[in-house]
Amino acid sequence: MSSNADINIRPDYDHVIQDIADYVLTFNVSSTEALDTARHCLIDTLGCGLLALRFPECTKHLGPIVQGTLVPHGARVPGTSLVLDPVKAAWDIGCIIRWLDYNDTWLAAEWGHPSDNLGGILAVADHLSQVRLSKGEQPLLMRDVLEAMIMAHEIQGVIALENSFNRVGLCHVLLVRVASTAVVTKLMGGNREQIMAAISQAWVDGSALRTYRHAPNAGSRKSWAAGDATSRAVRLADMSMRGEMGIPSVLTAPQWGFYDVSFSKTNKDQALKPETERQFSFSQGYDSYVMENILFKISFPAEFHAQTAAEASVILHPQIKNRLAEIDRIVIRTHESAIRIISKTGPLANAADRDHCLQYMVAVPLIFGDLIAEHYEDDFHLAHPIIDELRDKMEIVEDKRFTAEYLEADKRSIANAIQVFFTDGSSTDEVVVEYPVGHRRRRAEGIPLLQEKFKTNLATRFPSQQCATIFTLCNDQAMLEATPVNRFMDVLVIA
Repeated sequence: MSSNADINIRPDYDHVIQDIADYVLTFNVSSTEALDTARHCLIDTLGCGLLALRFPECTKHLGPIVQGTLVPHGARVPGTSLVLDPVKAAWDIGCIIRWLDYNDTWLAAEWGHPSDNLGGILAVADHLSQVRLSKGEQPLLMRDVLEAMIMAHEIQGVIALENSFNRVGLCHVLLVRVASTAVVTKLMGGNREQIMAAISQAWVDGSALRTYRHAPNAGSRKSWAAGDATSRAVRLADMSMRGEMGIPSVLTAPQWGFYDVSFSKTNKDQALKPETERQFSFSQGYDSYVMENILFKISFPAEFHAQTAAEASVILHPQIKNRLAEIDRIVIRTHESAIRIISKTGPLANAADRDHCLQYMVAVPLIFGDLIAEHYEDDFHLAHPIIDELRDKMEIVEDKRFTAEYLEADKRSIANAIQVFFTDGSSTDEVVVEYPVGHRRRRAEGIPLLQEKFKTNLATRFPSQQCATIFTLCNDQAMLEATPVNRFMDVLVIA
């Protein structure tokens, strides 16, 4: 037998793929905490999307590829009159959800925003419900949507616990595509083979580079990348339901698989590295842990590693608002992940650049006492040169305890501390905020604020009576779960 030939024996699916498929097929959602949190996640995510519709840079991306396209039983995009095929609807919903960087967050070895998966889930559930009704069948219920959200959160979040894609330069939206693909194929009625085939296709797509999230290339792609990922998931799920074959060893195939090609610390010497360095590590199985522990962005539309920094800045605002010209330096103690992702100096080119700049997100609330989406826009930045003057006076220091407790499973803190020093030698007290309002440890404090955030966001798009109808429905767990998806979407559209 020639040694210059590959052994062409088709393997079983990689265990990572099998485990995900078995989870979505067999898991029974029984946690009332997870379901209640999923409801709050749903309303917060939709509210973020509605608020984003105020920004033309976002809305220019929405709508059919070919204007005038009519789609029977098409999926609706909340806050609009658009009726689209489910692939483009998933793109649009995912785009508006993520545009303002205001939806939920998961922080571990990898970062991300699991509610990004709602784009695919909601588009498919709406379309399928209308198709079923046209056939005299029962539509999907919002309970199905909440369960799909819980499972998508879990898949994305558990993979992220110990596996850092950012350290090899890959973007976390890969995990959105994988998680969305699994749950959407399940919603479509996929069997185990079809779900595994679809998941394998999601992995073989590889991953976008993170460069559009970091200096010097930070830009608006980070605001639509998740919509692109959840939309791609719908397309892959549809292909698999039509019988497209999978790629069983997409992760583990020597030389050509994801581990060898994309998941090594460097590409040039990956063949020399131990195999274990090129495989995913898991500390726990799939359940409902991620949804129960998800982080809500309640106070500020800001990259999550800066949430506590912005809160500390608001606290300091009354002490320094009349002494801005006297500031000598501002010391920010933070954790390693914040330094790696959002600490930057130099010019900030666009809104997406600014909402991923720790120094900017500290300067604005120090000066103005708040941080809102409009504060990232060009005209606001140009009108207030004091922002960049304060940025230039900032010192960023890593606190090793903050870094350690960021990763500890029973803490998952996102701590920042800020102290302002003046030219006369005086200073403020240091303000330390270890857990943001959206953290599980502050859930009782955060949920009423999250509900108010939802009300405010509804009012940016709908008349008062429609706002009241939507809020009442979403505030009743049992009523929401029993509502057909198509009926739910009916109240979220503009005629």
